[in-house]
Amino acid sequence: MMLGTQGYAIREARFLTVRREFLLAPKGRNSSSAALPAIKSVPLVRLHRRRRRSGQEIGERSPARVVVVSCAAPATAAPAASGKGAGKSTVTATISVQTEVESLLANIGIGRGLDDISDLLGKSIQVELVSSELNPENGKEKESIKAWAHKGKKGDGVQKYEAKLEVEGGFGEVGAVLITNVHHSEMYFKEIELRGLAEGDVHISCNSWVHAQKDSPQKRVFFTDKMSKQSFLPSTTPEGLKKLRAQELETLRGNGEGERKTHERIYDYDVYNDLGNPDSSDSLKRPVLGGKDHPYPRRCRTGRRKSKKDPQSETRVGALQTPYVPRDEAFSGVKGVTFSAKTLKSVLHTFVPNLLSVLKDDTIGFPFFTAIDTLFQEGLRMKKPGSSTSLLNAVVPRLVKLMEGQELLQFEMPEMIERDKFSWFRDEEFARQILAGLNPLSVQLLTEFPIVSKLDPKVYGPPESAITKELVEQQMRGVMTVEEKAIEQKKLFIVDYHDILLPYVNKVRELSGTTLYGSRALFFHNKLGTLEPVAIELTRPPSSTKPQWKQVFSPGVDATNVWLWRLAKAHFLAHDSGYHQLVSHWLRTHCCTEPYIIAANRQLSAMHPIYRLLHPHFRYTMEINALARQDLINADGVIEKCFSPMKYSIEISSAAYDKLWRFDYQALPADLIQRGMAVEDPTVEHGVRLVIDDYPFANDGLLIWSATKEWVADYVNHFYEDSQSVVSDAELQAWWSEVRNKGHADKKDEPWWPALDSRESLVQVLTTIIWVVSGHHAAVNFGQYPYAGYFPNRPTIARTNIPTEDDSAMHFDLFLKKPESALLGCFPSQTQATLVMAILDVLSTHSIDEEYLGQQAEPVWQSDPAIMAVFEKFNGKLKQIERIIDERNTNRELRNRSGAGILPYELLKPFSQPGVTGKGIPTSISI
Repeated sequence: MMLGTQGYAIREARFLTVRREFLLAPKGRNSSSAALPAIKSVPLVRLHRRRRRSGQEIGERSPARVVVVSCAAPATAAPAASGKGAGKSTVTATISVQTEVESLLANIGIGRGLDDISDLLGKSIQVELVSSELNPENGKEKESIKAWAHKGKKGDGVQKYEAKLEVEGGFGEVGAVLITNVHHSEMYFKEIELRGLAEGDVHISCNSWVHAQKDSPQKRVFFTDKMSKQSFLPSTTPEGLKKLRAQELETLRGNGEGERKTHERIYDYDVYNDLGNPDSSDSLKRPVLGGKDHPYPRRCRTGRRKSKKDPQSETRVGALQTPYVPRDEAFSGVKGVTFSAKTLKSVLHTFVPNLLSVLKDDTIGFPFFTAIDTLFQEGLRMKKPGSSTSLLNAVVPRLVKLMEGQELLQFEMPEMIERDKFSWFRDEEFARQILAGLNPLSVQLLTEFPIVSKLDPKVYGPPESAITKELVEQQMRGVMTVEEKAIEQKKLFIVDYHDILLPYVNKVRELSGTTLYGSRALFFHNKLGTLEPVAIELTRPPSSTKPQWKQVFSPGVDATNVWLWRLAKAHFLAHDSGYHQLVSHWLRTHCCTEPYIIAANRQLSAMHPIYRLLHPHFRYTMEINALARQDLINADGVIEKCFSPMKYSIEISSAAYDKLWRFDYQALPADLIQRGMAVEDPTVEHGVRLVIDDYPFANDGLLIWSATKEWVADYVNHFYEDSQSVVSDAELQAWWSEVRNKGHADKKDEPWWPALDSRESLVQVLTTIIWVVSGHHAAVNFGQYPYAGYFPNRPTIARTNIPTEDDSAMHFDLFLKKPESALLGCFPSQTQATLVMAILDVLSTHSIDEEYLGQQAEPVWQSDPAIMAVFEKFNGKLKQIERIIDERNTNRELRNRSGAGILPYELLKPFSQPGVTGKGIPTSISI
């Protein structure tokens, strides 16, 4: 920004005004002059300003005489030592401000120059100490103690500010600090330390943006970190803090009106009405998710104006912007440049457009399997250095490499394919991944035969499956009958997407470049403890022109049926990939968690022990969700471009929420029981007995679940003495009520919502939420590139119908002549495959500053030895789980996680090094 002669005149006038204010300021005992800096006249070297002249950057320095205020207090005004003199003590408040952050307005314009002046004058940050006691004379809050903070030392990306405050002996314990930021831009506060208090030193972990006073006159509140059984529940909050506690929550709730501004910290609810873009094109209009027609969890309200063409829809932000999230939910500028979510944003906004410009025809598939291999061996030539893509070489060196003066998109071969190049082709691996792959949450025990759809037969045709008793027994090689043995002995398992997909089949088939079926796959649990595929059924519902069609495919013994089976697997895997991404991943973790976060910030004070327990598990989730709404699940976004249901993808996740989602089933043991994969048994470890002993996701997941539940129980029992203390906690009950009635409003009347009426019910609810954002999310996210980076193993879309469905003899003859081409034609196009591979690489990457479950105690816990003791126990258990998982992966009896060429199951190992590792459980959903 240019700063001309007029700007410098304003700046000079500002100095003279400040000098006059200082010289005329009263010198009484109660004035701020006790810490008045010394004034002297010195040469001024003007702050470096840049102006453009004829396209050149010019730095200007000129001497001048101006009043400058020394930050050192005069010797005659030296403060009294702590605790001495007239019952007063001098308290030093040291504020640590992180400087190496991407503030929205920092370092630009005249504001920066005025901020520098304010810092020199010691008038940029005002600190106020708030007593935890009321004034005994009038029963009101005591007057706060105020002082200006002076700029101090700087180092390691942190600028220190220091204030001296005179505290009367009867002030009481400091319960909070109020901050006024007079700078012209926001500041990121790391921590505040208070030294010299009668009750001892106080540490406050801030890790928060403090808005500029010009944006809002409201002061920022930071409660002390000091943890106590008696000081943080609403009923035992110190009297001097109760009003401030309530006011802060009112601020965070807002009034539900107007468009949210970037600096705000307001949490409120809205429906998903911002995925479409009808003002741009009628084809980009999408239904509102949330409400009677399309039940859905709620997202964070932004208040943007409504669409001109569709008043039910909200307008979208610009391509390079991110929708509003409360300021402290944003990771931008705080996490390191290698933070995976930032990398994802760079890939979506810079890399993807360049990729699409290189692969201009998005319908061309891979002509040979060897052409797929070139993505890993030779790479894809991109634009030359100097284009915007070249910036990504430093951020995503795994993806973009520089070679012979050109950029090269070259993928790293996933470890699964490195171990066994043809593993994706084998039926044993196909079945193994049902239990130990990327989506182990869909398999369930088959309890009834024959299989019957629950859909309306008048609309979707006969409900009976075409999978017959004879076919199943033939595939089981006659070792047992279906009803008498296989069902009774719990030997048959199913992954069933028939009813969730069939209502969308005809609509999807109206789109170009894709197709869809209702599908289900059946598996037999053999004596070795592994699954064998029995059959895949594909169904097309009746339409106005065609009757219902369904066909069952089984592993064949002749060439034609072998290739038909491979094509059926490709279709089923495309459906499984879509369900994994839309339901197991997005809906059950990202989407359903956002209401917990919004409600927690609206109803639980920052000093509440349950807020302090949950807060680390909620970091960065809201912004990654906002990024997903902007570029991944939106109209014509990555999901719609590359997954079979295309424009109906996110609508299908709404149908799954409506029919399948229950909060109580998100707890791992309950999930396993309701799918028939486990039975309750209080005599065994974890309280459940698995139906399949070697079920890696469940085996390892139960270890994480139990360790987490024990930690949560210890924490809850420390703060709540009995069930009544849980019931009477007004903030806690308001939080849980709001989760149900506002955050998940479309399911508020369901009878399965647990009541928070005991310590045990609270522990169960909290453990469920923490499991979802940690273990569950890790299991479905960080294996994406290891399992789907070689896309034939998990194609995201099937583009052609099964040859036997069509009446065209020519279509079937082409399949007979060249079945490999038929399979390649069914797979994603080159553009779709390459785009998904790039996104999955980033989604599967741990950043160097990843925060793992149970690895690092929160600063706020460190003031309570009892909490630290149980946290250390939790940390020790997680380290022990690491060793148990390593031992399991070397046990050759466990064939679903060990064997020749098999990728060990490590997705639920708690810790990891940076990169694509296929292991590690982050504390929160941050990617």
